[in-house]
Amino acid sequence: MAEIEYTLEQKRDLKTAVPGPKSRELAERRGNAIASGVASSVPAYAEKLDGGVILDVDGNQLIDLGSGIAVTSVGASAPKVVENVKNAVENFTHTCFMVTPYEGYVELGEKIAELTPGSFDKRAALFNSGSEAVENAVKIARTYTKRSAVVVFDHAYHGRTNLTLAMTSKVMPYKQGFGPFASDVYRVPMSYPFRDADGITGQEAAERALLLIEKQVGAENVAAVVIEPIQGEGGFIVPAEGFLPTLTKWCQDNGAVFVADEVQAGIARTGKWFSSEWEGIEPDLVTFAKGIAGGMPLSGVVGRAEIMNSVHGGGLGGTYGGNPVACAAALGAIETIEEWGLNERALEIEKIIKEELGDLAESSPIVGELRGRGAMMALEFVEPGSKKPNADAAKQIAAKCMEQGVVILTCGTFGNNVRLLPPLVIDFDLLRDGLRVFAKAIEEAGA
Repeated sequence: MAEIEYTLEQKRDLKTAVPGPKSRELAERRGNAIASGVASSVPAYAEKLDGGVILDVDGNQLIDLGSGIAVTSVGASAPKVVENVKNAVENFTHTCFMVTPYEGYVELGEKIAELTPGSFDKRAALFNSGSEAVENAVKIARTYTKRSAVVVFDHAYHGRTNLTLAMTSKVMPYKQGFGPFASDVYRVPMSYPFRDADGITGQEAAERALLLIEKQVGAENVAAVVIEPIQGEGGFIVPAEGFLPTLTKWCQDNGAVFVADEVQAGIARTGKWFSSEWEGIEPDLVTFAKGIAGGMPLSGVVGRAEIMNSVHGGGLGGTYGGNPVACAAALGAIETIEEWGLNERALEIEKIIKEELGDLAESSPIVGELRGRGAMMALEFVEPGSKKPNADAAKQIAAKCMEQGVVILTCGTFGNNVRLLPPLVIDFDLLRDGLRVFAKAIEEAGA
């Protein structure tokens, strides 16, 4: 395993309050130039990112526990990614693969087919964003099955396009005012162990969902069942063991396409290349994005050859899909994950998070649960003595951490979760420092 290289000193260092004067000046300029619907959770403006550090324009070094929402898993300036991008840019920035193809697209398709679960013959198609990948997975499933119904789950997040907004569960801020949405999308209950009735198994939770599908949709009408193996925006919900295998078996038995939306949980984030591997399932189609290209915009769908090839020529694509520079970045990111052993580091990060926060999660009256896998962990905050969601605590804690130079993100259908998504390359001492700031903020909020 190669040693991780850093160009910034990996420590928290505050020169000014956050935000500092230069960030405040940029915020004023932003208000006169950028639409208010584009919001940011961090008030500081970035100048350079490396490892687990964000250097802002005022010279503050912040600890990054968000990774641009699970994007910069290999770091925001990984040497191999930077090298590959520079080389690609010198050759050409764009040709449009649908006009003049190039090797990088093909090589990435080959590589991603090797990494996704299942030993069957696969094909891939590349796009720009997670939303595009999910929408194209639905198009492919509908073409293959000659059916139209799409089944999704409570607490799901699948994107911001019209179809993926229909598939997304949470109204604010994603769906409010943007309807009407695409039709023939049906929502069923998710396995949510913290909030499910005591004792319900994963298989029983799946059977609860499947009964609704059969009675309210009709198995013969289902083109695809689409699920995040670990839900992201919904609150880092890990379904009970047996839930996912029961769903995949039902899809096999009823001719529906099982789609694993691995946009947030994939690409080594949970300690395996794809989170589907934790329960040994083999999805028909897998969508990926975020961590695949070290921060460059790239996404895709990969899956069974007979399903992927069911679409007519020209039916899949997009002007920028599989851009050559983004493909080069992705190949560099994959090489970085392999050389630096980042799947193993994700599991080490989980261990450290549990060491630093486990006892507090058990004792704090406002922490309902610490959950997740690998470097995809979250705490759910509740009102003391109950399971009532406590969004105010999550916001207060995130703000307190920001004041101390630690970037954390909230999430969840109820807005009451704080998620931890550090870069997989984060220095472990830096990680512990950030977690201790977080722990102190929890203690103060729960006092």
